[in-house]
This record gives sequence, structure tokens and C-alpha cells, in this order.
Amino acid sequence: MKRMTLGLLTACSMLALGGAPALADYQLRILHTNDVHDRVESVTKYNNSCDAKGETEGKCFGGYARLATAIRDARAQGGNTVVLDAGDQFQGSLFYTTYKGDLTAELMGMVGYDAMTIGNHEFDDGPENLVRFIENNKTPIVSSNLVAGPASPLHDKVKPYTILEAGGQKIGVIGLTTEETPEVSSIGPDLTFMKSEEALRIAVAKLKLEGIDKIIVLGHDGSYRDFEIAKRVDGIDVIVGGHDHLLFSNTDKNAQYPYPVVEHTPNGDPVLIVQAYAYSRYLGDLNVTFNDDGVPVKWQGDPIALDSSVKQAPDVLAAIDAKRAPVDAVRNQLVGEFSGPADGSRETCRAQECAMGDLVADAMLAKAGEGFQIAIQNGGGLRASIDQGQVNMGEVMTVLPFQNTIATFKLSGKNVVASLEHGVSGVAEGKGQFPQVAGLKFDLDLAAAEGARVSNVMVMEDGAYSPIQDDKLYGVVSNDFMRRGGDGYVLFRDNGVDAYDYGPNLEDAVAEYIAANSPMTPATQGRIILK
Repeated sequence: MKRMTLGLLTACSMLALGGAPALADYQLRILHTNDVHDRVESVTKYNNSCDAKGETEGKCFGGYARLATAIRDARAQGGNTVVLDAGDQFQGSLFYTTYKGDLTAELMGMVGYDAMTIGNHEFDDGPENLVRFIENNKTPIVSSNLVAGPASPLHDKVKPYTILEAGGQKIGVIGLTTEETPEVSSIGPDLTFMKSEEALRIAVAKLKLEGIDKIIVLGHDGSYRDFEIAKRVDGIDVIVGGHDHLLFSNTDKNAQYPYPVVEHTPNGDPVLIVQAYAYSRYLGDLNVTFNDDGVPVKWQGDPIALDSSVKQAPDVLAAIDAKRAPVDAVRNQLVGEFSGPADGSRETCRAQECAMGDLVADAMLAKAGEGFQIAIQNGGGLRASIDQGQVNMGEVMTVLPFQNTIATFKLSGKNVVASLEHGVSGVAEGKGQFPQVAGLKFDLDLAAAEGARVSNVMVMEDGAYSPIQDDKLYGVVSNDFMRRGGDGYVLFRDNGVDAYDYGPNLEDAVAEYIAANSPMTPATQGRIILK
């Protein structure tokens, strides 16, 4: 009888190990960043580089050295932890301009990322540069909707997902890159993007076949798309988002959404959606409890603010300092002086006239010279503000990091107005196409029907504004990215006449304009009248 009892107990134990309900739910800590934009150094409140004086005064935020400390401290607390990035590590500082992601790959390895998805800015210097970043990086880099054909340098270089292990459990991490990437970056030949939902369904199905029931999406697609995707695709548990630089938080008064936002899949399971602003200023920190079916049942967390209370890791500071000299040689060049700050914030410049937009458009028009009446700069091309005081080249290049050239062409008044209509059409989604202008002004009613938002367009000619004429050709100056159809400005590309894309670098033209007009007080000029 004892032998039977022992056998029965053994059988029951084996059954439990083989698939019966687990004795305890599984807990996972997800640390995450998005849209770091190569802010490897700490930043000011305006998101440009912070100096030693700012550090001493406790006015600096973020940077890879603080990121390293926060991640290491979290791992030291024990438990099951993964560290993820939702894309756009590239572009935004002189360190990227100088090293094109090589330093970024080194630093990502030092802080211990477990996976990253590809953002649109990872393509800014073409696919070959992205290939080098992938090959130099210890971190798996994934994107499920990127389809690279044989002629693409990225062919066979990017997997749709990676599988992580923590505490004896497997977690599937699927990448997702915005479908807008071909419009806003330089993807090269033979590269296309699947519809996000389709790509995710395929990847989820493959992970399920491998027995993986805890699935995280790294979605560089914008929160507005994350909310939609969560409600359309079964099998997803968490979306770590990026692309629109939003702060999800339950404690920060500046947050746009709570942390996390909870949506539900078609089958009713919860999906937890998080994002942690940008520029390395926060480390997202989400704790999730999964039941034995891999469904989230409890969750809590909030982004960790990487302010001066977080000490900088000495080894990471040393790695950055070793690469600092050529960067400092450029950025320390004095350009001019501001008697007030120039607002170049994402929140302003993608939704309305901003001081930095007016300054840059004025500089473009001045550089283009005689024969050009209109300047249009995309708000998304402005990446930072500049504070009052002396202005150096490093600050200008932080505002304008893309090394665009000034492009000139002629365009009919009708197409100018249609282009303005396109430019204002993405405000609700925070898109970067919003037109900052010089040489013209217009009324803007964002509540009006599509095609009727822009009205009363006036062009400055001979010292006075006059109504734009549909059939007249105007001299227009923009940047080469927009002139080639970037940010959806297809009328510049298709209908522009006598186009020339190889003018001076935009940042040089702006630096020259600031120098010629210093000291100057950047301000809006009433060019876009909100109705």
C-alpha cells in the first residue's frame, strides 16, 4: 500500500511539472526607453547637452551614465528583469553626427539592453549604416514588419522577434517599425514595410507555436497606433511604445497618459501600453504578474525620472569622455547670443508657429537670396530649444542634427496652399510635417474639414503682404529632405520647377544668420493665426 501511495505521489508530481497549474504566478520587471536620440550625455530642460556647471547645480537630466546606474540598481534588486528599447537611438546630438551610432552600440552593451526595435531615424544615414550598427551591437535588434529583399543591405540582417529567458520562463519580444519610415527617412533599395497588424499576427502565431505565451511588442509606431493595435491583435500582453515622445505616468503632472494605458485584445485579454518620453530622461519601469496562461493579472509601475539624484556610472562617463574631443571641437564654436529663449519644442513646433521655426525659416530665406519669397521648414526637423545667453554651434546642431541642405525650387501658389494643407493635417497625431514658415502667413482652423483648414494665405512681396495667386510661380526654399517628398511633401517633389537640392547645410545657414543678427530675441511673428 505504501508503494502504491508513493507511486501515485510521484505521478502527480510529474504531472505538475509537465503542465498542471503552476504553484505561483510569474512576475516580470520591464525596464524600457524610447527615442533616446543619441543623448549619450546628460541634457538640460531644453534637451540639449548639459555642461559641467549644470551638473554641479543639479540641473541636468538623463544621459547614458545615469541610465546605466538606474538599470544596474534595478537588476541588483533581483527578480526577473528585461531591458528594452523602442527605437530611435540614432540622431540628435553631435555624438551621432561624429560616430554614426558606433558609440551608441558600445554604450548599449555597457548598460545591458536585452532587445531593441528599429525606429525610423535608424535609417537617416542609409541602410548600410544601420547594418554596421546591427553587426556591432550585442543587443538583438528586431522588426517584424520590415521586409528586406535581396538587393537591400538589410537582407537577412533583421529578425522579426527575439526570445528572452528570465527566471526559467521564455518571453517573446517582437519589433515593429512605423510604416511611415519610407516617407521620413532613407531606407535604400528593395525595402518595404508590411501592415503592422498583419506582421504582428504572423509573429505572434510563430511564437505561440514555440510554446511562448508571454509576448511584448516593441512598437516604434506612435501611441495612437499602439492603442489601435492592442484592440486588433490577439496574443499581445505588453506594448512598449515610442515615436511620439509621450510621457505615460501616474505621478508626473506633465504626463499625457496614465502608466500603463490598458486596452483589451479581441478576445478580451488586457494589453498594457507604456512609453517613457524621450532623450534618456526617464527609464520606464513596469512590473507585470502573469498567470499560468501567460495573461497579465496584476501590474504596477511608473517611469523613473533620471534627474540629478541618480548618480552617473563612472565607467560609462569614461567611455563617453574618451570620444569627446572631436565633438567638443565643433560644438564649442561660439555663434552668437540670444536675449531670450528660442522655443523649439516638439509640442509647440508640430502644432503651431514656434520661435525656433520662425528663426530657421528666416535663415533659409535670407540664405536663398533674391528671387525667393517663401520658406517652409518641417516642425519635425527641429529637435530642441535653445536657452537665453551665448549660442554655440553644438546647440545649433542639436536643433538641426540631420545635416540637411538648403533646397530651392519654384512652385505654383495653388500647390503652395495644398502643401500647407498637408502640413497641418498631422497635428492630432503629432507628426513632424507641420510647416514653419517665412515670407508668408495664413489662418489655421484645425477644427475645419480636411482641405479647408488653411485660409487667407498671404505672401510678402515688395515689403507688403498680398493674397497668394493660384497660377503664379513662387520661389520657395526648403530643406532637401522635404524637397524630395519627405514628410509627405510630394508636391514639392512632383511639381517643383528648377529644383536644386545642394545648397549650403541648413545648420550652417542658421548659425550664419544668428551671427549676423546677434544679439537677437527669438519670437513668433504672427505668421500662423490659430482660429
